[in-house]
Amino acid sequence: MAQFAQFALTRAFLALVTLLTVSLIVFTLMELVPGTCAERYLAFKNTQGSQITIADIVAEEKRLGLDRPFPERWAKWVYNVFVHGEFGDSCILRLNINQLLADKFWISLGICMAALILSYAIAVPVGIVTASSTSAVTNNSLRFVSYLGLALPNFLLALIIMLISTVLFGDSLTGLFSKAYRDAAWSWAKFGDFLSRAWLPVFILGWSATAFALQTVRALMLDEIGKLYVTAAAARGVSGSKLLWRYPAKHSLGPVVNSLGFDLNRIFNELPIVALILTLTESGALLFESLARSNDQQLAGAIIFLLTASIVALNFFTDILLAVIDPRVRRGMMG
Repeated sequence: MAQFAQFALTRAFLALVTLLTVSLIVFTLMELVPGTCAERYLAFKNTQGSQITIADIVAEEKRLGLDRPFPERWAKWVYNVFVHGEFGDSCILRLNINQLLADKFWISLGICMAALILSYAIAVPVGIVTASSTSAVTNNSLRFVSYLGLALPNFLLALIIMLISTVLFGDSLTGLFSKAYRDAAWSWAKFGDFLSRAWLPVFILGWSATAFALQTVRALMLDEIGKLYVTAAAARGVSGSKLLWRYPAKHSLGPVVNSLGFDLNRIFNELPIVALILTLTESGALLFESLARSNDQQLAGAIIFLLTASIVALNFFTDILLAVIDPRVRRGMMG
């Protein structure tokens, strides 16, 4: 028990160090963008017809604390994020980032997590069963479906579904809410309306994720099935599903569980393009807007940091889960 507690504390410390490192990288990238936040905001105001002077820029930089040294500004940003959970104001929109992302980030994370769960719920059992199958029809069908999932881009799949839905039902299925609930307060009715539309981005994002996970699970299973310990177990009379799940499946799922954080990152990376096509109003769309259009690095940095924190938290969870499942992980970590 003491060894497990030491392992968990070590992983928690490493997760904290990772988050601090990421915060430094994100803040540095925000600072490296040409022009300060004050200059970009006032330049934006200038395009709206306002007359901006050098004195206005200097006053805005002082108000935002941009005249202070970089280490001091980073330390203040880290303190506000870690202690108060505050990311400040958007550079261009001049709105509180926490309020901007209040629902949007959790909706985005929920969509990505649902796509991740869907992909593994399909890939793990199907990959395990088909790896032990000797049917040429089953193996070739699986190979075709997985290759199709990897070859067909998510944005193209979204366009195909939207076209079919528009032709057959007169509804493109865009957006996360219907017009009646778009600006309404959260309620069970609005949540039901959200679920009636959220399945589409979940399915689209889970499409390629399922194909990738399926290939991974099947390859790991095929590698484990041919090992001597499985043959020895079969020689002792263990057979059927008991042999399959107790030995090769158990050892194959370790790398699969360990890749959850990587898969979540990959799914979120595909979200902005899917959000653009489906006109979703969530943090993936905000990230695309802040990076490609408005150059709002404060908002983009907050979204990237929150995503990284989610991935680090998921990796921490999977490390603990692996330690519970496989004591070799604890022994390897603690020497």
